[in-house]
Amino acid sequence: MPASRRTVRSLLGPARTHARASDAPARLRVGVIGAGRVGAVLGAALAAAGHDVVAASGLSAASAERAARLLPGVPLLPADAVVAAADLVVLAVPDDTLAGLVSGLAETGAWRAGQLVLHTSGAHGLAVLAPAEEAGVLALALHPAMTFTGAPEDAERLDGAPFGVTSRPEHRPVAETLVLEMGGEPFFVAEADRPLYHAALVTGANHLVTLVAEAADLLRTAGVAEPGRVLGPLLTAALDNGLRRGDRGLTGPVSRGDAGTVAHHLRTLGERAPGSVAAYVAMAQRTAERAVTAGRLRPHDAAPVLDVLAAAHDDVAGPR
Repeated sequence: MPASRRTVRSLLGPARTHARASDAPARLRVGVIGAGRVGAVLGAALAAAGHDVVAASGLSAASAERAARLLPGVPLLPADAVVAAADLVVLAVPDDTLAGLVSGLAETGAWRAGQLVLHTSGAHGLAVLAPAEEAGVLALALHPAMTFTGAPEDAERLDGAPFGVTSRPEHRPVAETLVLEMGGEPFFVAEADRPLYHAALVTGANHLVTLVAEAADLLRTAGVAEPGRVLGPLLTAALDNGLRRGDRGLTGPVSRGDAGTVAHHLRTLGERAPGSVAAYVAMAQRTAERAVTAGRLRPHDAAPVLDVLAAAHDDVAGPR
């Protein structure tokens, strides 16, 4: 049977769930702990796939509003009550609170054998779920490699989104089926590679937003009233170049070895946007290094640029 046609229940077998006999074969009772930007969207996707979202938890007013919009009629309960009500528990909480939540629920005896639990953290794998596994819970790490902002379009972004999957080998069919049911595309990430995987995504997505906002602010300072109109076509083309060609898509003064232009940029930023100097230096240094490694810039042409950047770095760092 193709993975997209399987159901979670068919993979687990009847002894692995607690659903009523009258339920449809694919239905699991789902509880969502952390009805925030990610949890509410995943809960809605699981409901659309035929599962029954029976409870959710969320501390903030924004979570309550999001749950009311995406999970209508689902009661908001304490975390232990959500676990008690569910066959499948979705943990969509901040990275730094995940371990404490899982172990705290274990200490109260909330977990029970035969349940499934998945977390959505990119930074963690299965180790953080060990207290639940010790209670006989089937544990999965399913991270949607997508940005969610709490906007209505978040639900649409889940369609076709890649999910970084970490699981026990024998549980991969269950993990992959859940991802497919939510409309995503699974790919496997080894437990040991999980932190590097997440750092890569943060570098690409979170830092990209910072760079775009920084560039827009500089354009406003330069008198450009609508920076989005200038940046939109340029950044779209640059992103396409980077994805298709990697370092071969580099353009601009650093990749050409134009040390004079770089020095002029730094003088201008120092005068008009001093808070931007350190970021410019750091990115330009890494750009030069990658350009040399990729053969886009010869080492002797890169040296003057790197010298200018090193001097600017020392100026920013100040005396030690």
